[in-house]
Amino acid sequence: MNIRLSEFFEEDLFLPAIQATDKEGVLQALVDSLVAAERIQHGDVLMEMLRQRERLGSTGIGRGVAVPHGRSLAITRLTVVLGVVPDGVEFDAIDKKPVNLVFLIVAPPQERTNLYLPVLGKIVETVKSAKARRRILKAADFDEVIEILEEADDGG
Repeated sequence: MNIRLSEFFEEDLFLPAIQATDKEGVLQALVDSLVAAERIQHGDVLMEMLRQRERLGSTGIGRGVAVPHGRSLAITRLTVVLGVVPDGVEFDAIDKKPVNLVFLIVAPPQERTNLYLPVLGKIVETVKSAKARRRILKAADFDEVIEILEEADDGG
């Protein structure tokens, strides 16, 4: 299955400058963006799911990246929120380094397309590239982020 990651990102779910100073605050900012964009009605349901997920083990995958993810009845289709934390935030990441890029992936419990794990995998694969991480961090706007993701989609 050839997934085009760029197709899962939307401009109103791109947060270029999260000012939160801790993991909880970052997660809340991501969830709040879903409420503001009218993708979900009740952010508290999603926040609780994310807290439980983080208790199982941090989604901070290292190299300044976290990929909080889960399934929730709060959402009707697979949705990705990208948040940039310019100052970095402690996320209990596996390499113990602060996190600057946070990709929130939420999907409904039953999903026809079953893209949840493939999208998660593709994000992890893309951010393994130091160049891609640096470019997303420095991106001036959403269009630039999409450009970077499209290059990754095309194998560059």
